[in-house]
Amino acid sequence: MSDTAGLVRFWRQQRSMSQARLAELAGTGQAAISRIESGRDQPTLALLERIASALDCQLRVTFTSDSEAAPPSNLIV
Repeated sequence: MSDTAGLVRFWRQQRSMSQARLAELAGTGQAAISRIESGRDQPTLALLERIASALDCQLRVTFTSDSEAAPPSNLIV
């Protein structure tokens, strides 16, 4: 299971919200929420933004690596 799957399920349950209600608020179907929560589907960033908004959560996107490589010096972070 992905971090995304667990986090969507965790925050949905914290809000005592059904998958159907979350789907309605996020503008998608209940089956899509089920696939996301089970890790069978990775949502687009746009859908994640709508899900986060529906859950009254803030979405943060980060890049991580197990290697020691640093980002290019001309990359503004």
